[in-house]
Amino acid sequence: MEHRLAGERSKRVDGSWKRSKVVVSLALLACAVARPTLAQQRPLVTEDPEPIGAGRVLVEGGIDYAHDQEYPVSGLEGSLWRVPTLGISVGISSIAEFQIDWGMYNRLGISKRNPNAPLALLVTNTGTSTSDVDDIVVATKIRLLAEKERRPAVGLRFATKLPNASNESGLGLDTTDFFMSLLGAKTVQSVRVVANVGFGILADPIVGNRQNDVLTYGVSAARATTQEAEIVAEINGRVSTRSSGAFPGTESRGVARVGGRYTRGPVRFDAGVLIGLTAVDPTIGFTAGFTYVFNAFTLP
Repeated sequence: MEHRLAGERSKRVDGSWKRSKVVVSLALLACAVARPTLAQQRPLVTEDPEPIGAGRVLVEGGIDYAHDQEYPVSGLEGSLWRVPTLGISVGISSIAEFQIDWGMYNRLGISKRNPNAPLALLVTNTGTSTSDVDDIVVATKIRLLAEKERRPAVGLRFATKLPNASNESGLGLDTTDFFMSLLGAKTVQSVRVVANVGFGILADPIVGNRQNDVLTYGVSAARATTQEAEIVAEINGRVSTRSSGAFPGTESRGVARVGGRYTRGPVRFDAGVLIGLTAVDPTIGFTAGFTYVFNAFTLP
């Protein structure tokens, strides 16, 4: 039995590695042909250091689907729907914005259960599906340096993830996490590249007085094919720094996205395909949604 389980894990890791090589190649190809774009938004999650502007409000919403989404802490695995995902950004000055991101409804169609998972006994749902709200992420982004001819734009982002999703549903960790990222972006000839690097302090969902410090990263690019349409791509994730191994729920993760955006008047529509880069990430998924930016108020 142990040999068979080890073989299955090995096949999954090998498959994830093969997917990673294909996705990285696609993302690099997209970067190579990219042209400049404004601050990155949906379907990307890599943050551009440029804020949306003083007195402006950005509203975005969408729907996400992930196949073979795994929850190592609760032992659940299956197909995850997030409907809808919501985001609001408010320009509080010319160099700063305040952000809130949230998912109102997460539903997991359960295909597998691991009864030996650390908190499997806390899951109250015994059926073929479970649901819950998503964790709220509250963040502030500040641009430190504007982009110049020989200098990239540079910014900082501070974010806190709140414990809104419960571990009784199997979809939450009941932990509060903190993130800080250094943001950079530069236009070189016809290429706009955005990169993030930082760290996250993730609480151990099993033992409350421990934490795992992870390295966070992201790189994205966008190419405008017409006045209205863009092609976008990114790789975004985190790497555990614990030499003795990550606590369940704080392990290394990574997702690649390739998609497009289409602007019609004040609304921009988007869609993308996502591919997991580690064994615990979804094998494949998709996202679709919209972004709307408007002038809301005038600062004194």
